[in-house]
Amino acid sequence: MDDRKTDTIPTNLRLLMVIEEIARAEGPVTPTVVNEALGLPKPTIHRLFTTLEDEGFIQPDLEGRGFSPGPRLRAMAGGILSSRRVRTARQAILQNLSREIGETCNISLPARDAMIYLERVETEWPLRIQLPIGTRVPFYCTASGKMYLSSLSQAHLRAYLDATPLEARTPNTITDRPALAAEIADVRRQGYALDREEFMTDMVALAVPVVDAGGRLMATLSFHAPTQRFDAERAVACLGTLRGAADALSRMIDGESRLR
Repeated sequence: MDDRKTDTIPTNLRLLMVIEEIARAEGPVTPTVVNEALGLPKPTIHRLFTTLEDEGFIQPDLEGRGFSPGPRLRAMAGGILSSRRVRTARQAILQNLSREIGETCNISLPARDAMIYLERVETEWPLRIQLPIGTRVPFYCTASGKMYLSSLSQAHLRAYLDATPLEARTPNTITDRPALAAEIADVRRQGYALDREEFMTDMVALAVPVVDAGGRLMATLSFHAPTQRFDAERAVACLGTLRGAADALSRMIDGESRLR
């Protein structure tokens, strides 16, 4: 426990400080763990967690052993990415990336059960794949989703695989759980994820993480292209360019966070 005492934390700051500790944690946390930093009375910390859960700021993790950021807290994080100043810089990075690769580029955020497209820059090719901003795509059969799954602990990944119907979206969708777990292990080791026509026939995609100052995945950066122009091998050849743009996004987000 740090030097803070219960009576030094104003009542109107307690919820914010709980949120801060949850956001700082590397995985799901319990009220007891959070309270090691805050030193609040046990009834108070449990009441604060109940309020945050009831209002959608936190949610129980898949195994029910702790709490993770909920939809409203993730929306707050997305708001940092969506601020006018950040959006202008983000668009510039995406536009430059799209010009270099020649295909549509996307930034996606993880939600509870899907990745959500936050931003995109379209290719100028007339043949393109339409996945507009706000589109929700599954974790298990997309490059961005598999990238996110690779950031989970083994216990949370197992819980996800056990609970999720692996519906075949295409003939290439990985629907065998051990095979998908092996694929996610490869993604974790490589630091990038491929979609080899697993979500949509005739589409390939490559994704890399956009991380925060603590090295935790905050979003994913990806591009997708029709197989008439790209195959998996050509996609991986663009990995250095994609990672460079992801690093630029990470530095931009970290810099904006320090200004707040």
